[in-house]
Amino acid sequence: MSTGLWKAIRLIVCCGLVGAWCAFGPALSAVAADGPAATEAKLYEPVPGVSGVLNGKGSDTLNNMMDLWMKAFMKVYPSVQATYVGEGSSTAPPALIEGTAQLGPMSRAMKPEEEEAIEKKHGFKPTKLTVALDCVAVFVHKDNPVRGLTLPQLDSIFSQTRNSGYGDVTRWGQAGLADLADWRDLPISLYGRNAASGTYAFFKKKALFSGDYKDSVKEQPGSAAVVNGVASDRSAIGYSGIGYKTADVRVLPLGPGFKAGEFDPASDEGKAKLRLVEPTFENALNGKYPLGRGLFIYVVKKPGEPAPLLVSEFLKFVLSKEGQEIVVQDGFGALPGAAIEAELKKLQ
Repeated sequence: MSTGLWKAIRLIVCCGLVGAWCAFGPALSAVAADGPAATEAKLYEPVPGVSGVLNGKGSDTLNNMMDLWMKAFMKVYPSVQATYVGEGSSTAPPALIEGTAQLGPMSRAMKPEEEEAIEKKHGFKPTKLTVALDCVAVFVHKDNPVRGLTLPQLDSIFSQTRNSGYGDVTRWGQAGLADLADWRDLPISLYGRNAASGTYAFFKKKALFSGDYKDSVKEQPGSAAVVNGVASDRSAIGYSGIGYKTADVRVLPLGPGFKAGEFDPASDEGKAKLRLVEPTFENALNGKYPLGRGLFIYVVKKPGEPAPLLVSEFLKFVLSKEGQEIVVQDGFGALPGAAIEAELKKLQ
């Protein structure tokens, strides 16, 4: 897929989404405000001879979806046994290398060294399929009065290196983040994921400008744990996939990055320029929400050859109408129909 087409829809810079979508402008325009419509996908058609053991290991963000997909798939094929272990995206490449899993779900793209390690073992690089849309959301306690943040403000809150160029922010009243008097001096309590997480790496790159997290971030083993931590801590802020939102937290709209000194985000002029955007899948696809991303499943198959039947049919199910309805049910975004067709071609 060409670099020019990537630029045409501005997804590679703004969202980090999959390149296969770039040729599908008409399909992308069909995205609804609450997420792409799952009805664009086709119904799954069962085939004979599907049986065996299917194992997956990788992203915690995809934990619920993988469980739902596998349970639904086993109803179609009762002779299949499918299990998934969601311990973080960084656990997927070793599992594919060692052959302990046929599926490697990840909430970030593989690093070049991870792909090279798989190529060294198997003789070819893995195949990446985009299976859903996500927005990495920033959560605060439901009573928090902050109306939104920019990426440099997030950097000032979460990072010890602060590559955006702004000063350290440790209390909610700093940099005009809250207007209510009883919040001004309240210390900010930080929640995040651990280093094995693809969300950890994604947020580090996008929101921390590749800087280092503060030592005070309370690292959680899973996405739900981050949200639960924020819900139980009035002064908290944390990040996780949008699908883990609950009624006890608020999701903040975010604004784009800008250089230190360009304007003061606490001033009236600065507030007018913040351009805060809600984390919807439509805004992720059109490039307005700065922390939109694709969710992936990696598999090991020879280029130019079909994937093994069990693996291929599971992935076809994931990309079917039934599979994409599960995506929406779990709070994430379904793929546009044309993007699904492009992903299915990778299995042929």
